[in-house]
Amino acid sequence: MTSFRPGLCSVTFRKLAPRTIVRLAAECGIEGIEWAGDVHVLPGQFDLARHVRRLTESAGLAVVSYGSYIAPPSDDDEAFATVLETAQALGAPNIRIWPGVRNRDSATYSADERKHTAALIRRMARRAAEASVTLGLEYHPNSLTDDLASAQALMAEIDDPNVFLYWQPRPGLPLAEALDELRAIGHETSHVHVFAWDKDKARYPLSDQRAYWIDILSNAPATRWPGDRFAMLEFVRDDSPEQFRADAAVFHRMLEEAGERPSGAARSL
Repeated sequence: MTSFRPGLCSVTFRKLAPRTIVRLAAECGIEGIEWAGDVHVLPGQFDLARHVRRLTESAGLAVVSYGSYIAPPSDDDEAFATVLETAQALGAPNIRIWPGVRNRDSATYSADERKHTAALIRRMARRAAEASVTLGLEYHPNSLTDDLASAQALMAEIDDPNVFLYWQPRPGLPLAEALDELRAIGHETSHVHVFAWDKDKARYPLSDQRAYWIDILSNAPATRWPGDRFAMLEFVRDDSPEQFRADAAVFHRMLEEAGERPSGAARSL
């Protein structure tokens, strides 16, 4: 396994200002933030990006990633250029992108559509590499990474060392299936999104799924990702800062236990 640092996706708190999010994260021992590109730092808001970077770094936190919602092939090279410039102003070493048209199932793509999308992502990756920025593909339902086979095929089609996968389980995914999936694709992954949902997307306290996540994180395989890995809390029950405080306390204990447990020692199957 590899160790994870505690992080937060700012999209968890859409209604809070960046300054408030930074204070809350620092209070709760979070070490890095992925800033959302659809609410907190929109593409092209370069001055705001620099301001948010200063807020984050002044609190002793890392800017983990720019959580963009750019979605090739819906978005092209020109759109990505703006996203990349925004990420640089933010001081983000990574850009998260959405692979494929948003809310479209991977099974509906033709071979030519997949090839076109992969080529576009590859061009974006080369442009990002010139700026020393990596790309991370969202691993999400209704995208080209909505199941293991499609994600593996897409990564093979892109075939670029500057492209990595985020990972998160589909809501309600049984532990055994989650572990099998992570073992199969884990060497391609960078960061992990952590949440406590069921298959109907109802949200719960992280303590309700603590054992599930300890098993997952303790069994995360070695990866080609060159930097620090973050497990990032994403969404909490009722979007509540108080729930986040409670979840963060559980999160720290969870990461500590996952780091101490030998790989392969899953207990919740």
